[in-house]
Amino acid sequence: MSQIKNHILIGLMLFSMVVSAQKTIGDDPELLQNSVNYHILQSQTELENFNYYKAQKNLDEALTLAEQSNNSKSIGIIYAIKGRLQLINDENDKAIKSLTKAIEVQRLINDNINLGTSYKIFGDVYFAKKDYNQALDYYRSAKSKFEEEALNAELAEVLLSEGKTYIKLKNYNKARDIIEQSLALAKKDDFLKTQSDALVSHALVYSKLNNNDKALNYALEGVRIAKKNKFISILNEGYLALSDIYYNNQNFKSSREFLNNYVNLSDSIANLKRANYSKDQETQYLLNDALEKNNEMFQKLEKAEDDNSLSTLISILSVALITILSLLTLSLYKNNNIRLKTNNMLHKKNGELIIAKEKAELASKTKANFLSTVTHELRTPLYAVTGLSNMLLEENPKPEQVQHLKSLKFSGDYLLTFINDILQINKIEANKVDIEPEPFNLKKKINNIILALTNSAQDNNVKMHFEFDKNLPENFIADQLKISQILINLIGNSIKFTKDGDIWIRIYKIEEQGKMYTLRFEVEDNGIGISQEKQDNMFESFSQGSIQINRKYGGTGLGLSIVKGLIDILNGSIYVKSELEKGTTFYFEIPLEHTVIEEAAEVKTTYFSGNANELDLTNVKILVVEDNKINQMITKKILTKMELKCDIIDNGEDAVDMIKASKYDIILMDIHMPGISGMEATKLVRAFDKELTIFALTAVTIEDKMHEFEEAGFTDIIPKPFKQEEFEKKLYNALASKKNTLPTT
Repeated sequence: MSQIKNHILIGLMLFSMVVSAQKTIGDDPELLQNSVNYHILQSQTELENFNYYKAQKNLDEALTLAEQSNNSKSIGIIYAIKGRLQLINDENDKAIKSLTKAIEVQRLINDNINLGTSYKIFGDVYFAKKDYNQALDYYRSAKSKFEEEALNAELAEVLLSEGKTYIKLKNYNKARDIIEQSLALAKKDDFLKTQSDALVSHALVYSKLNNNDKALNYALEGVRIAKKNKFISILNEGYLALSDIYYNNQNFKSSREFLNNYVNLSDSIANLKRANYSKDQETQYLLNDALEKNNEMFQKLEKAEDDNSLSTLISILSVALITILSLLTLSLYKNNNIRLKTNNMLHKKNGELIIAKEKAELASKTKANFLSTVTHELRTPLYAVTGLSNMLLEENPKPEQVQHLKSLKFSGDYLLTFINDILQINKIEANKVDIEPEPFNLKKKINNIILALTNSAQDNNVKMHFEFDKNLPENFIADQLKISQILINLIGNSIKFTKDGDIWIRIYKIEEQGKMYTLRFEVEDNGIGISQEKQDNMFESFSQGSIQINRKYGGTGLGLSIVKGLIDILNGSIYVKSELEKGTTFYFEIPLEHTVIEEAAEVKTTYFSGNANELDLTNVKILVVEDNKINQMITKKILTKMELKCDIIDNGEDAVDMIKASKYDIILMDIHMPGISGMEATKLVRAFDKELTIFALTAVTIEDKMHEFEEAGFTDIIPKPFKQEEFEKKLYNALASKKNTLPTT
């Protein structure tokens, strides 16, 4: 019962103290601020004397009063000192939270002086965490603020901290230079504490630089100043430095003496810290305070009981009510603390996630730029490889050379496919692939794909069977190019891994909601199949069945990764069923919108389908703008074979002048050239000729630059390296459109 009374009376006492404090201090703003300043100064004094519990108590009281008066400057200072105290007590995470709060407040009110101090303490935290580069960043920020405000004492201190950090990084020359600056400032304005600390640190640097004489002089002077002014921590570091220096000088007696001094002083400091921040002392302090107030309240209650029993009952009920309110307040306070801690943790994690996201985006952008550059550099020589191998095969090579040339051509084509696959993966990962829906006939599209792959199937003696649900409409709106890429990859895979077998391509409806259809596409084969182990990661980049399969069947291992990426972009999903030696079935489901289109609407001529002999090419002139000599020779040979005349120029400026001076029917413009680029040259041409046919003959990644080509005014793009027949058809098609205006003989 007596314990319950004690708790009740302690609650009453606390409540009365709070009310009393609010009435006396809270009503006078000047008195309130003086009280805040007093507690801040008292906390700093207790901190210097290792009285950490008392320092914390003063900070808590100062913060309560500062928040009551809404004094942002004082709040910032208090959180900064809290961070310093938490750093001393090895509570680095708490220190970071306190300092973050301090910096937020100080930035908001432009309190540059105290902001510099917060940056400096932040640097000390990261120094303690051994994150020295991060510490340097904060020290430099603090240094900038102190220089702006001409705070020489603080500047000398932060320079010293920066120098100590370079010592940890073993950059002793840099450390020496910075500590020298700190020492000069400290001597100039007689900052004795910083001066003694800098002298001891200088001694450490010169010891590392093997200049023991200078090291000894600096250490002795630093210890002398520290001893005289009772800078205990610096004196302790000085003893250790002197012990090391004497040891290096082989003066083992002096080394042992200073080492003993260091050990004894370290023990004293440690005992002092423990004594001043022990939980026993904190508990005893609270207990004594509570007991004292408890006795006072009991005396009052006993007196009240003698006077009037009713008054006593009222007092007890009042105490009980106040206790309940106090407990509720305490509960709310604890809940609020938990919420604040959770919010702080969330803010910290959110900040970490933002930084991680920025790093990931930067890495992705760097990778994309790297691949784009490498691709261009690879495409340019590949143009020479594929172009020259095609030419040599057409120029009646010796029988024993034919196989070598075919191997060269195959290698060039393989490399080109590999580069294109890597680029496609890169664009998918970087979310640079856009959906371009358009109306098309799905059944005809798949028939065309099957027709295009027929030769490859015949080489493996494979029969292809196409089943299209007869109740399914044929016309849809979707990105037909991506659907084509998916099916070409899947059917091509089946052909590659099937010998003397069959492949079935099936399309049927899964779901229908108005105009939206969910269709299932199946590609089944009876080829070699895939093991269960390999099925688990087969949609990852560079994933194939095994090394033996890779060597036997070839391929880049990127096809299925591209398929998975494209299907994800189309809001679909893909699945696989397979059994070794029995075959594989890939099936994917994607949504498509049904539409009605005119038959003529899907006719789209990409290449010339007429007879080239019907074109009068006698006076056709083509200008090739290309700086690479090998590419000049290859392009000229192709045009000569097509019975077309051409001029060649190797830079954009001269190309513009030649177009002004002569009449050309087609311009083949490279993009990357010395001087002005092909883009800039084309813009200049379009200023005086809007109708001229200008092809961008380029090795750049055209998908990423498409809008730039359109803005520059190019008629069309021919990516290098190209298939010769496609190049010819594109040129003939352009000339056919000019048929009525071409000169006749």
